[in-house]
Amino acid sequence: MSALRSGQVAAVAGANPQTLRYYERRGLLAAPDRSLGGHRLYPAETVTVLRVIKAAQRLGFTLDEVAELLDTGPHRHPRHADVSLRVRAQAKLVEVEAKIADLRGIADTLRAAVRAGCNDLVECADQPRCPIPFATHTAEAFTRP
Repeated sequence: MSALRSGQVAAVAGANPQTLRYYERRGLLAAPDRSLGGHRLYPAETVTVLRVIKAAQRLGFTLDEVAELLDTGPHRHPRHADVSLRVRAQAKLVEVEAKIADLRGIADTLRAAVRAGCNDLVECADQPRCPIPFATHTAEAFTRP
């Protein structure tokens, strides 16, 4: 199999043909050759690139970050170790761990709200037992110059 049509690539990679065209526009996939009938003909390695893109997205990388990884990765530019997957993965791990910490705090607050019996946000905000961290504003704070 040297060249695959859009539908074939999409089916094998678990994507859809619109995704292929979108990734082409974003520069994630090279524009494919065309058949005499005008059909896109992708090289077989496009399936691997699509799988890499999807896996990177599941790991939290944005499409812009994926594009950088694909463009500057050691498979294309061996001298760019500073933008390697390892470096990017370490940075993404720090970002994900910070999000996890935030989500744990949110979950703890929601559990406390359930235990406190908060049924109405406005009513709860006026109660000292309310665990939801409403910002406290006074009329004085809005009238200061």
